[in-house]
Amino acid sequence: MQLSRIPSLFFPSLTWRVKTCSKLIYLTFDDGPVPQVTPQVLNILDAFGWRATFFCVGENVAKHPDLYREVLARGHRTGNHSYNHIRGFRYTTDEYVQNVKKASEIIQSKLFRPPHGRMTFAQMKALHKEYDIVMWDVITRDYDQKKSPERILKAIKRNLRKGSVVVFHDSLKAKENVLEVLPKALEFWKSEGYDWGLL
Repeated sequence: MQLSRIPSLFFPSLTWRVKTCSKLIYLTFDDGPVPQVTPQVLNILDAFGWRATFFCVGENVAKHPDLYREVLARGHRTGNHSYNHIRGFRYTTDEYVQNVKKASEIIQSKLFRPPHGRMTFAQMKALHKEYDIVMWDVITRDYDQKKSPERILKAIKRNLRKGSVVVFHDSLKAKENVLEVLPKALEFWKSEGYDWGLL
């Protein structure tokens, strides 16, 4: 659930967590926006007065521009998650960078998160010139339908720390888990005195 320290040691210039003495959680969502999930996620966040950063897939933004604008209108931030949710290792550096830049035409953000958390060193180096690359230190794996909501929540509670960058997904695969776990996670964080931070 929580990444080991090894990747962050090799790539310290990427954002894995935020150094802070405050009890802040940097909540993020990947793969949206999609009308079957994102509006419900937004409503849950509103109910708790919480803000997050949504790493959006360009083609989803193109399909649902009004929903993308709604994310921003409700006080959240957005980041680039490539145009087609591509895996970096399957593409040349130029192809990968062009895919990210295509998404940038409709996602006005200098934040980038690589889909699947995978890209080559050359791709990272090329993108780092223009983008702040955001990874995570706690990933819920809510997209894994074999994982129960109880197991996901337990792991979130176990791995949380000040400045954690937490990943959920507002996607069809994650729908059941994210909609059940998210309010419980927010309740837990509030009970523990945590508040939200924005990347």
